Amino acid sequence: MSTIDIQDGQAEVIYRLNDKPPVVESFFAAFQHFLAIFVGIVTPPIIIAGALKLPFEAKTYVISMALFVSGVATFIQVKKFGPVGSGLLSIQGTSFTFLGTIISIGIGVKASGGSMEAALCTIFGVCFVGSFIEMFFSRFVTRLRALIPPLVSGIVVTLIGLSLIKVGITDIGGGAWLKMNKPQFFATYQNLLLAGLVLVIIIICNRSKNRFIRMGSIAIGLIIGYAVASFMGKVDFSKLSTLSAFAAPIPFKYGFFKFSLTAFIPMALLYLITTVESMGDLTATSMVSGEPIEGELYMKRISGGILGDGFNSALAAVFNSFPNTTFSQNNGVIQMTGVASRYVGFFIAGMLVFVGLIPAVGGVFSIIPAPVLGGATIIMFGTVAAAGIRIIASTKIDRRAVLIMALSFGVGLGVIMVPEILSKMPPLAKSVFGSAITSGGLMAIFMNLILPKSEA
Repeated sequence: MSTIDIQDGQAEVIYRLNDKPPVVESFFAAFQHFLAIFVGIVTPPIIIAGALKLPFEAKTYVISMALFVSGVATFIQVKKFGPVGSGLLSIQGTSFTFLGTIISIGIGVKASGGSMEAALCTIFGVCFVGSFIEMFFSRFVTRLRALIPPLVSGIVVTLIGLSLIKVGITDIGGGAWLKMNKPQFFATYQNLLLAGLVLVIIIICNRSKNRFIRMGSIAIGLIIGYAVASFMGKVDFSKLSTLSAFAAPIPFKYGFFKFSLTAFIPMALLYLITTVESMGDLTATSMVSGEPIEGELYMKRISGGILGDGFNSALAAVFNSFPNTTFSQNNGVIQMTGVASRYVGFFIAGMLVFVGLIPAVGGVFSIIPAPVLGGATIIMFGTVAAAGIRIIASTKIDRRAVLIMALSFGVGLGVIMVPEILSKMPPLAKSVFGSAITSGGLMAIFMNLILPKSEA
């Protein structure tokens, strides 16, 4: 495939949106997209399953379903069914945005005596109901920009990344279970060196001049770290022999949905934020595809894409997976290959569905050692925070913006550093405001609405 030139944000497109490249070229373009998104899709379910201490079979299954649902969701987004879908080469995958809140919901249910099934049913139920927030706001995308400007969305995205860094650092030491149950084996030199190896490899690959190596830096780091961990005897492959040959997608496998109002409030805020994020991702996809980024067709695609995000997140909950969103890294693949044909999206969807139906794929990732995963996720979570900072930097940083940032970061990070500050509050308030994302995000929205926009 030929590389492309980018001038003034525009890409030289070889195959446009409705072109049909030859099958071989379509396959290789799709495979590059697949490599770019695979790790991003499986990482959230791996982290969630680890934090909730799911059994091996359940952990493997939710990873498989994340891949399967991403394939189905990509097909819906690319094909476009009526008003649902953008009709662009916009790829869907498991969202990192909801990670911290989902873990908090699951841990809360288990802490109150609930079973694994109850925890998952509550997570899926809240995610399902919350998806209608995004579907609703897809009809009002122009007005949404006023409520959630880049300053507010950037603050929330930054808080998401910062609040997840603790998860990455804990994995580097060996994982939450090891820290709690066998602290003498936590943060050993072996674990730190293994995570450090993965980290260094990712950094080296990311700085490579070869685009393929740069795009696959996280996957390369994980593969090498996995191999070294296996050599060190840290991987138990015997569990894989218990897996079946086929993972059947079973709706409501762990029971019918449960609902929690206290869990729904932060989830609703996150669906609102991810709506704004998807607007940016879909705009970028339109731009690199050589399609319009203003006018009636553009707005129709944005609205349909966000509606598709919401619908696909609801579908994910039904099939025992987590919210889906449009992946921004695929825009880089479109730029690199010059292939913007949505026909390629059908190949990507097929690849994702295929690997999602093979339990061994999920099984291999479910036994990845925590230090290996931590070496990669510490960069991924830091990147989320950095992306939020870039969003903030895209707007004017005046005294008003500084005040909103100061209050939002202060309140958001403060409640997770000193959770006892909420100890005298009612259970509902503690549950809602105990999250950095909710407390900081709501503060950002509130201050943006009440502070005058002209400086005194």
